[in-house]
Parts: sequence; structure tokens; C-alpha cells
Amino acid sequence: MNARNNPARLEGQVVASFGRRYRIELPNGATVECATRGKRSDIACGDRVTLSISGENSGVIESILPRATLLYRSDAHRQKLIAANVTQAVIVLAAVPSFYDDLVNRCLAACEHAGIAPLIVLNKNDLPQSGAAWEALAVYRELGYRVLRLSAKQDVSPLAPLLQNRTSVLVGQSGMGKSTLVNRIIPDAALRVAETSAALDSGKHTTTGARLLHLNAASQLIDSPGLQVFGLHHLSLADTAQAFIEFRPWLDRCRFRDCTHRVEPGCAIAQAAAEGRIHAARLATYHALVEEALRAHAQRYRS
Repeated sequence: MNARNNPARLEGQVVASFGRRYRIELPNGATVECATRGKRSDIACGDRVTLSISGENSGVIESILPRATLLYRSDAHRQKLIAANVTQAVIVLAAVPSFYDDLVNRCLAACEHAGIAPLIVLNKNDLPQSGAAWEALAVYRELGYRVLRLSAKQDVSPLAPLLQNRTSVLVGQSGMGKSTLVNRIIPDAALRVAETSAALDSGKHTTTGARLLHLNAASQLIDSPGLQVFGLHHLSLADTAQAFIEFRPWLDRCRFRDCTHRVEPGCAIAQAAAEGRIHAARLATYHALVEEALRAHAQRYRS
């Protein structure tokens, strides 16, 4: 694209992000390699932005247009954006390497808070360990979450229709097979990703940044780097409790209005858990999130 023939201010969508380098796709399908002004890093793959042209096929991001959704994680010090303007998060798991229930629960809570529909996919279904992994996911099926199993190396057709007419982001631990899924769903994805990586990140491994790929005119897929932690420090205690969908029928039944559902007497959540209505692993994740939030609050108070 000859940038000199384009207006000084354009709109486009972020289709790849590596650190503070971004690839922006314009409405005509052309792309521009962009930087940000200063140290700004609050831009996510999937964002719609305005940009100004600064040179041949290069530009500067000027602003972020309003987002429909934003999926991100946070700790006590910073936020890590995953994807913007997505309608579905595909949480990719596998029996090998083992997935962590705690991480799944945190991903689901982030989706609930952001208003993004989650879909759990158990990949590598051809492995002998996959039977036990499928049984371990029964708690999510019982909660009403969509749970699918497949082997990306053999057949991705069960997933394909669930990606239609959506903007989906793949999330999950490293080694779960996200890249294999992408390459099977979009056969030329590897070639396109390698080209993006070389342009934006000097040829580093392609999983270091997020990238958006088009399935068709109405369907997009964002592949994000593997993660091992999923902090939710941006959620209040009330938000955290609401993000666990099985808690909702009990939240107004506790003795104390400000109940944290940990040690307080007369806690309806604790009673529901004791009766087997709330799974122990789910409650453990909630308790861990509350402890993290309280520690962060205490640290801010001391400083």
C-alpha cells in the first residue's frame, strides 16, 4: 500500500500486536505497521482505532474507538490485555499437559464479567488420558457451559460451526494446541502469521503476540499467547461473586450484606457448598481471588 495516497487520519482494526508494535487492517484490506505515541500500551488485538500515516506503510495509532467488550487479566501492578471486541472466548484445554481447574475457573469468571460467551474445548481427544480429562469437565457441563471435545490433528469440524458469525479469541495454557487448531481451521494461517511476526517482531516465535485472522466476512478468530496465570484484580469482591454463576441464587441470602463468603457465619454460599450445590474447586478459586484482592488492598493501604 502506498501510504502517501491515503488520508492523514484513517480508521482500522488491530489484527496483530507485539509489545508496542501493531498491524492495523484498513477497511479496504490493506495493512499498516503502527507504533503508539509515547509508552502507551493499552491497545489490544481486535481494537478499532484511528491512525495517522507517518511514512511508507507505517503509521501512529492516535486513539482507540469505543469497545464492545474487552478480555484482560490483571495483577496488583498492571493489566494484560488479551483481546477486544470479541463475542466468544474459546478456552482450549488438553489432558497433556494437564490443565489447571483454577485457571479455567478464572477464565470463565473473566468472561462472565466482560459479557463474553465462553466455550470450553478439550483438544487432543485422541490421547488415552482424555477420558479422565473429559470427566473432570463434568462440573462445567452441569453448570450449563458449552464443552466440546476434539482432536485438532484429526478433525476440527465440530468446532468450525461454533465460530461462524462471531469474533472468537482462543485462550489457554501453553501446549494445549491452540496453534494447531488455528492452522487446521485456517490452512494458510501459519504463512500469514510468520509474515506478521517477521514484520512486527523481528522474527521472534509467533506465539509471543496476538493475531487476528478472518475465517470469512462475518467471522474472525484471534489467537493469543499461552498463559499460566490469570489474575482478576480489576474485579471488585461483588463482581467476583457474581462471576461465579452458581453463586447467584444465594448471594442475597447471607446473614451479612457485605459477606465475603469465606468465614462469616450465616453465609448462604458456604451452606450451599456444604450441601454439594457448589463444587469445592470452584469455591477454592473464588476464595483465592478474594484473598488476592484483600492482600492487594492491604498493600495499597500500607503504601
